[in-house]
Amino acid sequence: VQLQASGGGLVQAGGSLRLSCAASGFTFDDYHIGWFRQAPGKEREGVSCISSGDTDSVKGRFTISRDNARNTVFLQTSSLKPEDTAVYYCAAVFKYDYYCSDQPAGYDYWGQGTLVTVSS
Repeated sequence: VQLQASGGGLVQAGGSLRLSCAASGFTFDDYHIGWFRQAPGKEREGVSCISSGDTDSVKGRFTISRDNARNTVFLQTSSLKPEDTAVYYCAAVFKYDYYCSDQPAGYDYWGQGTLVTVSS
């Protein structure tokens, strides 16, 4: 099982980034996928989640979408702020075990994270 997050980088405030999470080793369609982030010295927090049966969802400045044919979930960020600086992780949970939650507990698989740095 593998979740590979990518797309992070350095961006100026007000900019945008598109993060990707490529999955392998499990039946992607049967899993909810969540994005989380963790800033230095802070707890990991939920950013967005997309259910196994959805194609996209908008939550504020972030839009999450999934392409089941490519086993990939995207997080389109916009109007980024310095406080968005964090390591962003994607995680997967089996749809019959848990709901699409913004709480880290309960997720089965985690990616390694990709760093997003927003400069002021």
